[in-house]
Amino acid sequence: MSQPPSSTVKSLRLALSGLEVLLDEVQHGMQAQVEAALDIIQSGAGRLIVVGVGKSGHIGAKLAASFASTGTPAFFVHPTEASHGDLGMIAREDVVMLISKSGETKELQDIIAYCKRFGMKMIALTSGADSLVGRAADVALVLPSVREACPNDLAPTTSTLLTMALGDALAVALVERRGFSERNFHDFHPGGKLGAQLVPVRDMMHAENLPLVTESASINEALGVLTKGSLGVVGITSAVGALIGVITDGDVRRYLARSAERSMKAALWETTAREIMSDNPITIPPETMAVEALALLQSHKISVLFVVEAGQPIGIVSFLSLLQAGVA
Repeated sequence: MSQPPSSTVKSLRLALSGLEVLLDEVQHGMQAQVEAALDIIQSGAGRLIVVGVGKSGHIGAKLAASFASTGTPAFFVHPTEASHGDLGMIAREDVVMLISKSGETKELQDIIAYCKRFGMKMIALTSGADSLVGRAADVALVLPSVREACPNDLAPTTSTLLTMALGDALAVALVERRGFSERNFHDFHPGGKLGAQLVPVRDMMHAENLPLVTESASINEALGVLTKGSLGVVGITSAVGALIGVITDGDVRRYLARSAERSMKAALWETTAREIMSDNPITIPPETMAVEALALLQSHKISVLFVVEAGQPIGIVSFLSLLQAGVA
């Protein structure tokens, strides 16, 4: 006999059903308003100022951080603090996003009056279409009226989830509109694991005393550089310094196995590096992101990549060095 759903499951079901209603609204009922809001934010010469009180304020602070980290300059201003001097933080070219479930939050009145006075654009996230906030905004994104996950239908739960989801969706839509790339993303996320993944290999490659020999070097000379470099590979360059091949530990073992019947002099001193190298080596340009380099190493089952610019080897990265740097 199956157990009745727990209160947690019931709450999740209510939240998910609310998201489904919101999705339907965005697709069919408020698509024009969403596009208008995006147009206002994208065309704004200043920043996006997000305001809200209580739970809406907490969500607003999070949304401001999301917008700012994805290419839309934004910050959160608390309405009460705004009424006591922080209105000076809001410039006339800024766009203001007002968050209020009821749309009747009294603490927003001073900011609304300030925006009206100086002709600033306002966007509302509210469930009250005909509310103070809904009427004042240039574009009102009216959230569907859904039951809160709270058993008393009082505590902001489902409604806060919908507000967060719609705000994040706007931020993501602006990422696409602005052509905000992974490299741009790294500019705002230089720390931690994510930062390490998005760093270009130019910033973490080994660039000094690269293991290189010319194509005319003897096998013995190549072995010396291979051993000293401790990377399991030596790069082979042409007369003009272009990387034309590599010799790995495996190449050396296979060559020595084939040369068992030859004299040591012939095998090591009279054979050139070009004769046993693997040509057309896999290389990467210096602006390749570290996570892309790691994927390339894994897909080709190799341990080292030369970084090449204009045909010339300028650095080297290894699977181990990338892992040690936090790329995974």
